[in-house]
Amino acid sequence: MNSIKFTKMHSAGNDYVFVNATQAEVDNPSALSVAISDRHKGVGSDGLVLLTPSKVADFAMRMFNSDGSEGSMCGNASICLGKFIFDQKLTSKNVILLETKSGIKVLSLTIENNEVSAVKVDMGEPILDSKLIPVLCDSPEMLMCPVETSRGVFPLTSISMGNPHTVIFCNDVDAIDVHGIGAEIENSPLFPDKVNVEFVKIISPVEIEMRVWERGSGETLACGTGACASVVAGVITGKTSRKVLVHLKGGDLHVDWESTNNHVYLSGHGVSVFEGIYLI
Repeated sequence: MNSIKFTKMHSAGNDYVFVNATQAEVDNPSALSVAISDRHKGVGSDGLVLLTPSKVADFAMRMFNSDGSEGSMCGNASICLGKFIFDQKLTSKNVILLETKSGIKVLSLTIENNEVSAVKVDMGEPILDSKLIPVLCDSPEMLMCPVETSRGVFPLTSISMGNPHTVIFCNDVDAIDVHGIGAEIENSPLFPDKVNVEFVKIISPVEIEMRVWERGSGETLACGTGACASVVAGVITGKTSRKVLVHLKGGDLHVDWESTNNHVYLSGHGVSVFEGIYLI
């Protein structure tokens, strides 16, 4: 029987199993993610994250959802990876270049008393072009576009943060049917690559509350790219400012959409829960 060393981590409750794969490849990571993510028979997580070598950056990340599908980018996993890399003594840098399937991201580590207290991720520029998200929309951008579902009509605002998102503004995120609406929209023919669905309540121009239905994982306690997409959606619809505190079920994240370079910055805390050996 083979075994693999792992670290369980979370950021704002969005939890993943992290494996250092810089020295040896992991066989069939998709199947491993399904098994290891199982909350009854496995470690339990929203997915699996592999830290791998990179020829163009300091490290690379591969991220797999709990259903085995591979994602392009994950903000909370990137926050955790900053701490994971430092804790594993894989680098002495406090600025790390991370290769992802949606490009190279810059992780800026705040280090206090030789501990990573916070990580800021440069998420790059948001994509609003319908064709690039992708979403099958007649207009160049999908902004507050009414879409009919079996549970009613919802105005959708769609954005890509390296992975596709669509945002629904609502008055009460606790009362709305996140599971039913989220699953239906995730699998809508409108979104050829499926989509993450955010349900957002505006508290003030600088504060929002959000729940998320993640493609491939269902409802999770947080989503970093979803928080970024929600703030971008808030700005372009005139509902929020560019710097927003995002309250999620698992904790808080900070998002800042800079006007100077059009980049979105995500800040949060990575928490190491435990380490272990998983038998394969």
